[in-house]
Amino acid sequence: MFVNSEGSPYTRFKRALATDNPLLIRAAAAELPWVHLPDALAVCVAIKASKPDQFERAAIRWLGRLCLEQPALSIRELREAANALEQLPSTEASARLPDSAARRRWG
Repeated sequence: MFVNSEGSPYTRFKRALATDNPLLIRAAAAELPWVHLPDALAVCVAIKASKPDQFERAAIRWLGRLCLEQPALSIRELREAANALEQLPSTEASARLPDSAARRRWG
């Protein structure tokens, strides 16, 4: 992996996430071999902040990945994740997603 003066591709990706600019985020994500589920969730949050009309599609894709990557996920847990996504960016909803992720090892 090539690292230039701007840092690793993952460092650039994290920096892009902080901008909430979907174009920068997508460009930085394209440099990565894989976007892990928690990072994909951060992309969803950034999309909701900057392009709310595109959020539902991104959230559904994230939920699909969640189902594929965690086949033991229950319908109740999936429903909880979907409800928390709908309620973003509330602090309470944001807190529920990482807690659930840690409990189910989503990432």
